[in-house]
Amino acid sequence: MVAALFSPGRKKLDKGLEKTKENVFKKLSRVVAGRSKVDDAVLDDLEEVLITSDVGVETTLKIIERIETRVARDKYLGTDELNTILKEEISALLTGENQRPEEGFNLSGKPRPYVIMVVGVNGVGKTTTIAKLAWQFKQHGYSVILGAADTFRAAAIDQLQIWADRAGTELVKQQMGSDPASVVFDTLSAAKARNIEVVIIDTAGRLHNKANLMNELGKIKRVMQKVIPDAPHEILLILDGSTGQNAFEQARQFAEVTEVNAIAVTKLDGTAKGGVVIGISDQFKVPVKYIGIGEGLQDIQVFDAREFVDSLFS
Repeated sequence: MVAALFSPGRKKLDKGLEKTKENVFKKLSRVVAGRSKVDDAVLDDLEEVLITSDVGVETTLKIIERIETRVARDKYLGTDELNTILKEEISALLTGENQRPEEGFNLSGKPRPYVIMVVGVNGVGKTTTIAKLAWQFKQHGYSVILGAADTFRAAAIDQLQIWADRAGTELVKQQMGSDPASVVFDTLSAAKARNIEVVIIDTAGRLHNKANLMNELGKIKRVMQKVIPDAPHEILLILDGSTGQNAFEQARQFAEVTEVNAIAVTKLDGTAKGGVVIGISDQFKVPVKYIGIGEGLQDIQVFDAREFVDSLFS
């Protein structure tokens, strides 16, 4: 029986975006100071605000174009309306095919076990995100098992064990230096034999050698498919929101080496660079599925573009 969808709520989202909101609104207030209407000068300054808020150049140009169209249509727009206009136009830009808030932790109609392979460079919050996901799936009534397939660092295995214990979730692991694919085989075999519903696999986060990373992830997927032919069902890329534009580059590089089909953006509560979520959501064909807004197990939300933008500009 699946529990009702859990949401930490708008209040937690607002708090998590405090630093980004303060950054954006300070810049916006300078744009509109002493000006009565949205004209070319305001739009030029607004473009700079969005780019320096880590929204990204391509997405910024799309937003400015949408506002230019609106200014031309409505003839006169006061600067007091700028926040509302921004909120509406960015929401309209993002709430297309990438908007999937109804999914998240509800696995109705999905395969069992549902296998998630987690990728991302070291230090982006992979371990804590895995634990948060495990905890959330458990809150929704699913059984969960984790696999420690980052066997290149002893710290990665130890840290995942600590977080697995906090989340009350079993962890399958081997010694440092073991074959990651062997850990994956053991994890999926255990899940299948015991009818466990969700499997989350950690992987090594090294991008300095793309060929090796591609080979390793390819081998892991082949081994998964020996146990569960259609696994992995989700390849989740973890990005650190506090790195701003570096997150874009990581997304591009991982998209080159494996078939990422979901993104989680972490550490939004500790940064003024939350605008990066807007750019990532717009620029990549891969949807942003989760956002991390705190250190606790409960501090992860299913990304809802409209609610995110509404919170950012409210």
